[in-house]
Order: sequence, then C-alpha cells, then structure tokens
Amino acid sequence: MDKRTILAVVLSIAVLGVYQFYSYQKIVDKPVEKTAPAAVEPKKDVVAKPVTAVPRAVAAVPKAVAKKQVAAKDIQVETNQYIAVFSTQGGALKSFQLKGYQKECVGCSEDIYPYLKGFFTGKKYTAPPKSQALVELVDVREGMPYPLAVSFPQSSADLDSDVMFEANAAKLDLLNAKEKQELIFSQTSDKIKVEKIYTFNPDNYTIILDVKVTNLTAEPITQVPQLSWLNYVDMKKDFDSYGHDGPVASVARSATQYDLKELGAEKVLGPDVLWAGYESKYFIASMIPQNPSLTNMILAKNSSDLVEVSLRGQKELIPGGQSNTFNYSLYLGPKEYKLLKAQNVGLENSIDFGSWLKWLAIPLLYTLNFLHDYVHNYGIAIIILTLLITIIFWPLKNMSYKSMKEMQKIQPLVLALKEKYKKDQAKLSQETMALYKAHKVNPMGGCLPMLIQIPVFFGLYKTLLYCIELRHSPFFWWIQDLSANDPYYITPIIMGATQFITQKMTPTMGDPLQAKLMLFMPVVFTFFFLNFPSGLVIYWLFSNLLGIAQQFYINRK
Repeated sequence: MDKRTILAVVLSIAVLGVYQFYSYQKIVDKPVEKTAPAAVEPKKDVVAKPVTAVPRAVAAVPKAVAKKQVAAKDIQVETNQYIAVFSTQGGALKSFQLKGYQKECVGCSEDIYPYLKGFFTGKKYTAPPKSQALVELVDVREGMPYPLAVSFPQSSADLDSDVMFEANAAKLDLLNAKEKQELIFSQTSDKIKVEKIYTFNPDNYTIILDVKVTNLTAEPITQVPQLSWLNYVDMKKDFDSYGHDGPVASVARSATQYDLKELGAEKVLGPDVLWAGYESKYFIASMIPQNPSLTNMILAKNSSDLVEVSLRGQKELIPGGQSNTFNYSLYLGPKEYKLLKAQNVGLENSIDFGSWLKWLAIPLLYTLNFLHDYVHNYGIAIIILTLLITIIFWPLKNMSYKSMKEMQKIQPLVLALKEKYKKDQAKLSQETMALYKAHKVNPMGGCLPMLIQIPVFFGLYKTLLYCIELRHSPFFWWIQDLSANDPYYITPIIMGATQFITQKMTPTMGDPLQAKLMLFMPVVFTFFFLNFPSGLVIYWLFSNLLGIAQQFYINRK
C-alpha cells in the first residue's frame, strides 16, 4: 500500500506539472504537402520584392500599390454584434470590432508587483489607463492586403487582390433591422466581371459571401477561386501560454492548430477542408467553403510576418457570356460553444477542450451556464458546481477515508511482517495479502477513489480555462476576471493552506517518507495554482473546504 500510494502521488504531481508547462505548446503533425503552384512572375512595370514561395495575396501588394489610381473608400456595416469596415480596395475587410468584448478588463485590479517595486525604490508607480477599445479581429499593417481578399491563381483570367471595386452602398445600418441586407462590390476587367456579395444577418456573427464571376468573352475561361484571411503577427511579442494564436483549420474532419513558428513557404493542405481561419484564445475569424471535399487550404508566412490562411477551390469552367458563383460562409466572433456548434461544420472543435476530456468539459460548461442563468455570477456558479461535484463524489471519498483509516490501524502489523520477512519477498507478499484479507482491507481503497476524480479536475480545468463566458467576468472584491489569475495571489495561498489542513487530517500509514511527501504537496499545488485562472482556484479552494468538513464529519463519526 505504501509504495502504491507514493507512486500514485508522484504520478499525479508529474501529470499536473507536465500539463501545466507543456500542454499548450502544440505539437502539430506534419501534414502531407502538395507541390505548391509556381509563383506568378511579376509584370515588367512592377517592382516586386523577391520572396521565395510568397502567398499569392501577399505577392500582389507591390503590384496593387503601383496600379492604384483612385483613393479607396470605406463602407461601415454596423449590427448589434459588431462594427465592420469594408474597403473598396479589394472589396475586403479593413476592420471588424466585436461589441460587448473589450480588449482589456476595465474594472480589473492591477498587478501588485509594480506598486511594491515603486514603494521600495521610492519611485511612485502610476497604472496606465485602461483601454476601452473593442476587440479587433483584423490586424494588418500599412501596405498589406486586407483579409477576405479574393484572387484566381492558376486561372485564365486573374484578378489582383487589391484592385479597386465599386460598392452599391456607402453605409449599412442593421441596428434596428429585422431582415438581412447585402453589400455588393463589383469590378470589371477586359475578360471578367467579379461581384463580391456580402449578406449580413442582424442577429448573429455569420456573414454569407458569394463571389460571382461573369465571363465577358466569347471563349470559355477557367477559374480557380481563392479566398484569403491575412493577419500580421509580431513574432517578438510574448504569446499567451494558455492559448493559441494563429491559423486553425479542420482538415479531414480533424481540427488542428498550426504553430506560427513552423510557418514559412506556402503549404497546400487538404482536400476536405471543412473550415479554416485565424484564432486567438477566445475569438476566431473563420471561412467555411460550400464544397469542403473539393477545397484545399493554403498556409504561408512571408518575410514581413504576414500570415495567409486561404481556401482554394477546384478549377471551374465558365462558358463565354455566362457566370458562376462561389459560395462561402464566414463566422467572425467569439468562441462561444453554442454559437460555434450552430454552424454545423464542427467549428466548436476550435475550442481546445482536448480530445479525451471533451466528454467531461462540455457537460460541465452547460451546467455552469445553467447555474449562471439563475445566480448571475460565474464565481457563485462555480461554488455551486463544486458543491454538486462534492455530493456526487461523497460516497467515493467516504470509501477512501474509511479505507485509509483501516490501513492505518493495521500498519503496525504490516511493519512487523516487513521486519519478519525482509529477506523473503515472496513470503512477505503472501503474508501481507493474507493480512489484508483477514482484516477485510482493500490496499487500493484509499487511492482509487482519488484517482477517479482526476479526470473531473482536468475536465473542469479545460472548461474554466477556455470558456469565453469567464473572460472579464467578475466575482467579488479584487477578483474581477475569473479567466485571469488572482493579481494578489490571495486565493492560491488560502487554497494552499486548506490543502495543508486537508493533508494533516488525512490518515497516514506510518511511513515517514510518505508523510513528508504528502505534506510537501500543498506547496507544490500552491506553486502551480499561482497562475491558474481565478475560477479554477475558487473551485479547488471550496473543494478543499468541503473536503475538510467531510473529513471532520467522518472522523467524528
């Protein structure tokens, strides 16, 4: 029993440690690459910057700047969910701000470290003003093409991604609208006419994009449509260790996050691309093709740190004088499970609940939201959820405590057997098992119930870490963001104290090494929980308090 208990504790600590430091460094399997199409040779009148295997949309930037003669115009589209700004330059997206989601938690407490440093150094620290800017999904730099650019590489009639379009409206206001509205961008060349038709729904984050191509010649032409999301990334900044920032896609029905450091020359992945886009921890800009089985995905990052995520369709033949339409659906918004699931393409898999913990994390999320509908505070909802989990595991904990008590009683007999048969391990094992059987004690009775609770802990860990509902959600007093760590580390320290009390109340088997190891666990847990989300610390803290009450009741009984 002693060795198995020590082994279980060591393994638990190891699992927790590894999970804390390495679970978010995504190891992406190397996808099967197809041979990238040959780069389009720039025209003689264009000064092109030589970059190996530059994405089609990225390579078009100098060309578009050189040909630009008319100033681009902005068209604002406002709904109850977002404020979008489109540009006639490429008929693409210039800005997309989400209402109700601010970049910073305005009411959150500042970290105490700068104040302490200022106190000891004599330099008064003044906290910078909190930005009340809305979350922005578009991030490109001056001179870079905008997201939702459309091009036709490998086609008999191509279109520059930054060519000037004409718009059918100067502004769309859907604040009080009950019906969908359209914004149409059109551009005509000597061979084709391209219309980008955006259809907006006033009630959600979904946008329909239809790209209509009309053949203006008498001869048939071939078109290979490509829709691109472009995003600048500062590779020198500190990325969130708990979340993924970069391309994400569902290829062959497997959601995969791609490491920005692994991107470079153009990669062609697929086909069978259900959706693709660019995500952060809580938000996603995704593109959904109409024909996934005939769609490939393009991934690339050029020397200017412009990341391209593109959907490339199959080659289409358009007869002379006729037209063809390429259909897409866009979801630009928060990674809220119900909203993502409503897209019916598995977009909810972009939330990193984990493949083997999803079956636990999703029910816990639904339960948490259900409780919040009644108490209107996610901190209180977490406490109630903790109480429900404690009630569910109450019989298992009783079994564990009783088993440890029984093992504690017969521990002197076990030590006597070890001394008597220390030179005969086979006889020692036989006599020890006979002793357990005579006293009706299960040596695993104290460990197994605790091990069963570990998946629930990690399932709730995933839920509280990645559900957007906790983002900037306040509890009480200094905890104003349950998705962030306690800025003053008060709750982790209290949690560590309750862990120590729990450990002192837990029956020991008389082994000094085991007793020291178990008393060291509160220190380890406190260290790990310092940077955990406040919501998770609150769960563990109140779980400890309920466990202390249960142990006290069992010991009295």
